[in-house]
Amino acid sequence: MIELDLTVIWAFVIAFAVFAYVVMDGFDLGIGILFPFFSAGRERDSAINSVAPIWDGNETWLVLGGGGLMAAFPLAYAIILPALYAPLIAMLLGLIFRGVAFEFRWRDPAHRPWWDFSFTLGSIIATLAQGITLGALLQGITVEGRSYAGGWWDWLTPFSVLVGVSLVIGYALLGATWLIMKSEGQLQEHCYRLARILGPLLVGCIVLVSLFTPFLSEAYYRNWFSFPRVLFAAQVPILVAIGSVVFFVALARRWEYWPFLSALALFALGLIGLGVSMFPYVIPGAITIWDAASPPKSQLFMLVGASVLIPIILIYTGYSYWVFRGKTGHEGYH
Repeated sequence: MIELDLTVIWAFVIAFAVFAYVVMDGFDLGIGILFPFFSAGRERDSAINSVAPIWDGNETWLVLGGGGLMAAFPLAYAIILPALYAPLIAMLLGLIFRGVAFEFRWRDPAHRPWWDFSFTLGSIIATLAQGITLGALLQGITVEGRSYAGGWWDWLTPFSVLVGVSLVIGYALLGATWLIMKSEGQLQEHCYRLARILGPLLVGCIVLVSLFTPFLSEAYYRNWFSFPRVLFAAQVPILVAIGSVVFFVALARRWEYWPFLSALALFALGLIGLGVSMFPYVIPGAITIWDAASPPKSQLFMLVGASVLIPIILIYTGYSYWVFRGKTGHEGYH
């Protein structure tokens, strides 16, 4: 029973880290994706300044999710990495690219157009790679024994690309709604217009992914439609519909905070839907969380550290957001 409890707790810790990463880093990746739609000068500078004080800490959660997977579920880590090397390496290169561009666009103004292009390219590559990775994991990984048995290109399918494109649209929407909160004047108006376009696109992508997912695996179909599971699973699309209505009402009434909060709610419901499909598997149809789990003593030891570090991270992150609350200007950070 202790082993079961610790394994489930660690599954929720990693799921929380993934969602925190989406919340924290999704909107600044989204700003990079939207960068070409902003005019050079004040609009781009204001957009960058809205995340400049906080963006470095946002990727802490990505490290926690990856490190937690390796430590708590080493077998899953050993199988997933060889299966998804290509998109994961692309994601890391994209994050490095955008990080360098983020800093150098202020330090090297003579080449700022190139750094802006690099910022956008890195943001798109990183986001697309994250979505393709998720889609490839969701559609299943070929496993024989305790090893990956598929090919180099197994991750590249129409479904994984659909999930990748959906995430690009979703992050772009988070970026637009974040800037609605953090900007004013021309940039805010621009972001309201972008959100009105991106919102329906994201809802459409959610519908498409949701329609395809149950038919990827018989287990997924049972998780969604078998009784009594369907009584719980049916709440997810109902809540997605409610969240979508709130989002569009918030845009129509020009509320500043609710578009971002309702967009985050849609992402949270997407994560819940992913859990409904996959649980208790960490590698669909092959490896459960208990099969992949590290020894209970290791999990307990790590949980003690995580129970101290995660609240500290949340406190200093919350404090950073509080200090830099309010609207941002276009002057550069140095």
